[in-house]
Amino acid sequence: MSAIIQGLSHAWKKNSEYAERLVSDLYSEQMILQPAPEGKAAANHPAWILSHLNVYVPIINAMVQGVAFEDPKDHQFGMNSKPESDGAIYASKDDLLKEFVEGHESVAKLLESADASFLENDISLERWKSVMPKVGIALPYLMLLHENQHLGQLSAWRRIQGMPSV
Repeated sequence: MSAIIQGLSHAWKKNSEYAERLVSDLYSEQMILQPAPEGKAAANHPAWILSHLNVYVPIINAMVQGVAFEDPKDHQFGMNSKPESDGAIYASKDDLLKEFVEGHESVAKLLESADASFLENDISLERWKSVMPKVGIALPYLMLLHENQHLGQLSAWRRIQGMPSV
């Protein structure tokens, strides 16, 4: 396994462990809590964050396998979505976390057996081609930057609640 794939896999596994710690002590009602000062934008809540990140796991799987994937832009929890206060929109905390962890395990398993040449494949999504033309550019963005930004939001959300760091 190449060093870059080992690095991606290592960070991906760490993100999964971190996400589990971030939500492990939350109760159901907290999953959709959106704290905000009066008149300010509400924070992304844990249910939306996990739902949003789970949208991208099948995309990452597809990129590693070299198959086309649907544009996540207009997915119910894609980039155009906003956190909603209706808990019925979201899966349970346990189901969201299970999907997240199993998705991470699936990607990690694919990476273990992948030949690094897949990183040179062209990205199949037209909208991304001008910014991330190759899989090797898109994967670090999705697996590291994008996911870490949202896990950081979840960490900040915990602090706003007066909860300890993990």
